[in-house]
Amino acid sequence: MKRWVKQVGSVMIAGALLTGGTTWVGLSGTTEVHAAEAAQQNLLTVMGKGEISVKPDIVYLSIGAESYAETAKSAQKSNAQKIDKITKLLKETWKIDDKDIKTEQFYVQPNYTYSDDNGRKVKNYSAYHSLEVTLRDLSKVGDLLDAASDVGANSIGNARFSIENRDAFEAQVIDKAMANANLKAQAMAKASNRSLGIVLNIVEGSVSVNNIYGLESLQSKAEVAFDAESANTSVKPGEVKLSTQLYVQYELK
Repeated sequence: MKRWVKQVGSVMIAGALLTGGTTWVGLSGTTEVHAAEAAQQNLLTVMGKGEISVKPDIVYLSIGAESYAETAKSAQKSNAQKIDKITKLLKETWKIDDKDIKTEQFYVQPNYTYSDDNGRKVKNYSAYHSLEVTLRDLSKVGDLLDAASDVGANSIGNARFSIENRDAFEAQVIDKAMANANLKAQAMAKASNRSLGIVLNIVEGSVSVNNIYGLESLQSKAEVAFDAESANTSVKPGEVKLSTQLYVQYELK
């Protein structure tokens, strides 16, 4: 009886020796998983938003001309004459540098008519050419648009107000976003009966500028006005908004 007990004991010990390595690996892996889960439970990630309003110091104007003719060549030639006059005005009268005048869009295309009897036929051709003009004296926007119209511009697009040097303001936007993130994180930690630890990670979104106004939207905001007596255009740039987002990860205690 005693010898039988000893043999069983030997088998049990041998089995433990054979499987012991696997058993310890399993325990170690389980411990790592539990540690990772615990670490996840001690993290808090919030999104902070920052925004400031500043006065713009630069505007990008879309000034163009469109012409129609029976042939593509005639339409292009007529429109080229208009653009030449506009460009001459910008450079010689308004002293705008070449680097601040660039082609924005250009095309020549047929226009069609449709009927049940004849199907689709070419009606005429249209030529279109628009320039992006950079202007830094914002008080002259309306005068420039009027002058361009006088020499043949018949397509005025967006007036995009902006900040030429954003670096001076980006730090302010980031400070506001970080303060907003801290406020949210502290409130969440308090609500969960925890305390806030150190910042572990920060990911920043790009700083955006809300500054694009089409003439139609400007009119609806009463930012473009027309003087009935003098027939002058008045453009008020107002303010532009710079905004960013920060994703901030904190330690929870």
